Parts: sequence; C-alpha cells; structure tokens
Amino acid sequence: MENNALNEMDRMDPNVRDEMLAELFLNQVIKNFKKRKILKEVDHSLKNKDKEAF
Repeated sequence: MENNALNEMDRMDPNVRDEMLAELFLNQVIKNFKKRKILKEVDHSLKNKDKEAF
C-alpha cells in the first residue's frame, strides 16, 4: 500500500507534491507542539496537586 502512495506521488506535479508534503509536515509539527504543551500542563497540575487544572 505504501508503495502505491509513493508511486502516485512520483506522478504528481512537483509543485502540488511539495505543497502536500509541506502541509503534512506542518500539521505534524503543530500536533507535536500541542501534545507537548498539554503534557507540560498535565505535569504542572500534578506537581501542584491541582485537581481542577488536571
């Protein structure tokens, strides 16, 4: 299945392919940032024994 996706990307217009890859990359970066932020807030609330914040 992964090979099919790679083959499709090879046949795409390079500009469209680059735009899609950039969007996927940015989405992953944003997701990772939000996840780290939430985990940091959870750690902080646990450290301070703040049930409401948790």
